[in-house]
Amino acid sequence: MFRLVFTVALFAMTYGRQVAQSEGRIVEGKDAEIEDYPYQLSLEFLFHFCGASLIRPNVAVTAAYCTHKIDDYKPYLSVSAGSSLVHEGGQEANILNICSHPKYDSAILDYDVSVILLDQSFVLGARVQTIPLQPVNDEIPTGTVATVTGWGTLQENGSLPEKLQAVQVQKIEFSDCVELYSHHNKTVTDRMVCFGFTESGKDACKYDSGGPLVINGILVGLGSWEIGCAKPNQPGVYTKISHPEINSHINECLTKFE
Repeated sequence: MFRLVFTVALFAMTYGRQVAQSEGRIVEGKDAEIEDYPYQLSLEFLFHFCGASLIRPNVAVTAAYCTHKIDDYKPYLSVSAGSSLVHEGGQEANILNICSHPKYDSAILDYDVSVILLDQSFVLGARVQTIPLQPVNDEIPTGTVATVTGWGTLQENGSLPEKLQAVQVQKIEFSDCVELYSHHNKTVTDRMVCFGFTESGKDACKYDSGGPLVINGILVGLGSWEIGCAKPNQPGVYTKISHPEINSHINECLTKFE
């Protein structure tokens, strides 16, 4: 028992510092039913700490930020699916293997993608489904609306919701996003795509990192970083699924797991 309590405390301190770098990522969203977003997963260490998406019955994709330096805690981690309520109902699996991008840069959260092999396949149905990946080099027009889901905080430094939240955000022109974040000495790379509103108000928030950004049933992004939550001129930055180096890494991990 002492070992478990100590491990929980150590994980909270270690991971808490990581989360503080980017505030993770739903503000001004609405309650959602898992049947409408059956690919949504929760990464848990006794508590929810990141989102993920199911891409095979036994494989999930999330941000490398969420799996960085957690090998020591892997025996205590789990992945939940099939419930609108966090920590209640649904199915659960443990983590068997983690395949993070070899170029992951924790300083600027570049190449922020990780593929997770589960120790068992989830039983697919109305509440649990896989989601296809956006094709490589596919580009989304500026202004296109996407949906972000998760159990992250309802506002910056706010409380975690019990029920899944969903919010719609629109794509920001890449050059505009680069310019906006240059004022904060933050780097936006080609492996990133930005969604939100310049006037802010709607956004993902803390503990939504790794969660899905979806357009027409296709996974186009993974919650990665931003400054704070829902602040003006600070849109959410997501790992770009269609980038060749991101897309190929996911597929290489899938091959490795076969």
